Amino acid sequence: MVKNKRTEEDFKSGQVLLIDKPLTWTSFQVVNKLRWHIRKTFNIKKIKVGHAGTLDPLATGLLIICTGKFTKKINEYQAQTKEYTGTITLGATTPSYDLETEINKTFPTAHITDELIHKTTTQFIGEIAQKPPIFSAIRKDGKRLYELARVGETTEIKSRLVTIHYFEITKINLPEVAFRISCSKGTYIRSLAYDFGLALNSGGHLSKLRRTKIGNFSVDDAVTPLAFVEDL
Repeated sequence: MVKNKRTEEDFKSGQVLLIDKPLTWTSFQVVNKLRWHIRKTFNIKKIKVGHAGTLDPLATGLLIICTGKFTKKINEYQAQTKEYTGTITLGATTPSYDLETEINKTFPTAHITDELIHKTTTQFIGEIAQKPPIFSAIRKDGKRLYELARVGETTEIKSRLVTIHYFEITKINLPEVAFRISCSKGTYIRSLAYDFGLALNSGGHLSKLRRTKIGNFSVDDAVTPLAFVEDL
């Protein structure tokens, strides 16, 4: 049985594409690749393509890509609850709170027990105040914060309220702690990793991250950018 292919009109009328973002790709690169191949395949001069929520280059997982008239739905999808799995490495911090930058400080971990780790997660469930990382895409005075950080400029970042629906520890193999988390729009898992380290009287940074769900959409139903292109 031949699978029905999407048509030019399908993409213009609007499509929701579930993409599994590969490691090191930016969300912008995914959008660009899909837009270029859609335009090339159907000989379209211009078509709107956008994503509903950025993933950092060192994160993998679910990106919702909208085309055509469905780009108007992007804010709706961005507002939905998100689920992630990942790993926090304790005993060290980095300026970016992940592996984008080198370790800048180390901390003791000998006092950290499995019981303490599980107990500490309760501090991060519900509505919490969180400061975004300085290495983030938030704009201040017309510039992205990461642009200021990369040239050594410091700036005051205000805390914002976010909601953590659940924060589960799935495996402990110190210094690595694996987790699954469900959270509201605007939550920075990198900041949570950093704050979690502090709460343990140590340090921490995010060493692995994968987005598994956005609302009712699951990465299990997503395809890689290359698989999408091959199926056009």
